[in-house]
Amino acid sequence: MTAGGPMTIRVLLVDDDALVRAGLRLMLRSAPDIDVVGEAGDGAAAITAAAELTPDVILMDIRMPGTDGVTATAAITKAAAAPRVVALTTFDADELVRQAITAGAVGYLVKDTPPAEIISAVRAVAAGQGVLSPAVTRPLLGLLHELPPAERPRPGLEALTERERAVALAVTDGATNAEIARQLYVSAATVKATVSRILVKLGLDNRVQIAVVVRGSRPG
Repeated sequence: MTAGGPMTIRVLLVDDDALVRAGLRLMLRSAPDIDVVGEAGDGAAAITAAAELTPDVILMDIRMPGTDGVTATAAITKAAAAPRVVALTTFDADELVRQAITAGAVGYLVKDTPPAEIISAVRAVAAGQGVLSPAVTRPLLGLLHELPPAERPRPGLEALTERERAVALAVTDGATNAEIARQLYVSAATVKATVSRILVKLGLDNRVQIAVVVRGSRPG
């Protein structure tokens, strides 16, 4: 994002289908605070573009020939000050979605998500939130439950304090740190520290994984 003045979200589009990239580009350029800084047609090109263009957010197709989106996500998110990756899928139930989240993606969207929701998702991710497409959440929970126990995100919700559980629930509902701070009458710094403790206690890597675990622990 630019320093001073209006904040502009720099976005990199990654998809092997040029028509999909064109549609996303036109959609995002309708938002005055979003700048599409580049495109890539495969994972290898995405890794290079991410290093050269330093985007804030990457919309990453996870099924591509050659270097796929999961491999690219893992490589990109290992870098210092890494951009935030949102996995894109055309599938309601896809093992690659789970792999992308494990690789470091902070959210996932199906490609037929309405334009306004994709724009909102880019803004949310740039602000530090995770995004969860409802069409993929339930299948993803099923995939997680099918994993061998050693590979599952460890729920351990009973290990959380009352405040940590409240923060985890708010994160699952998509609230930002500032919004959670107002809800719980604490500082944003306290919320940030609490989220960090939750991640450590549950053995997770990001806010999206918190949401998946909390949703998976709810009855029904």
